Amino acid sequence: MKAVASVDPVVNDHGGAAEAGEGPASLREKVYEDLRYRLITGRIAPGVGISTRGLAQEMGVSQMPVRDALSRIAAEGAVDIRSKRAVMVPRMTPARFDEIMRLRVLLEPMVATAALPHITPHLLRQIHVADEAIDAALAGGDVRAYMESNHRFHSLIYGAAPLPMAIRMIESLWMQFGPFMRVVYGRYGTASMVDQHQVAIAAIAAGDAAALATAITADIGDCADLMQDWERLHM
Repeated sequence: MKAVASVDPVVNDHGGAAEAGEGPASLREKVYEDLRYRLITGRIAPGVGISTRGLAQEMGVSQMPVRDALSRIAAEGAVDIRSKRAVMVPRMTPARFDEIMRLRVLLEPMVATAALPHITPHLLRQIHVADEAIDAALAGGDVRAYMESNHRFHSLIYGAAPLPMAIRMIESLWMQFGPFMRVVYGRYGTASMVDQHQVAIAAIAAGDAAALATAITADIGDCADLMQDWERLHM
């Protein structure tokens, strides 16, 4: 998923505003991608009001590009805008969760297998590194690092596919799913989570599209099982 390329924050390394001379369109796009990444990795919690002023201050920009970005994200279903001061990630419902999982199972294995012929040895090494970071996050109980590394792992695979519309659809699903997933992992911890990615890596190395699709489907299924366990207790 191409959002990986947009991880760089809008502010510079010294906490200042975006570089001088940067065009308004470019700045709006950076703010938009930054907010998408925050949602995908669960850095914005569901059911909690989103402060456009706070986000603007944090990013070192005015409120206008933040509002523009939130409007675009609302059109993708990842936030609700009820007024200028009432913006939030909607709470997850069983029906919405089920639909997201169904769509993930349809799209992600398809995109992964389409990516397979385009995954170079260099890219495969990057995928290995992302998986090692996942292992370290699981061992250390670091939910934020897990969320970021897990997203990077999948993004490196999917981003190689020549299917930009499907990739964007997956990103939109992850935007809706990420905040809820972060809450669940934050309460469950990472000790009980299983890293299924080694099977996917082996399938990529072998050029086995069917095995890769199966591995991605199983990975989504494990995630769905954990969410459903949580759902039975809390929803």
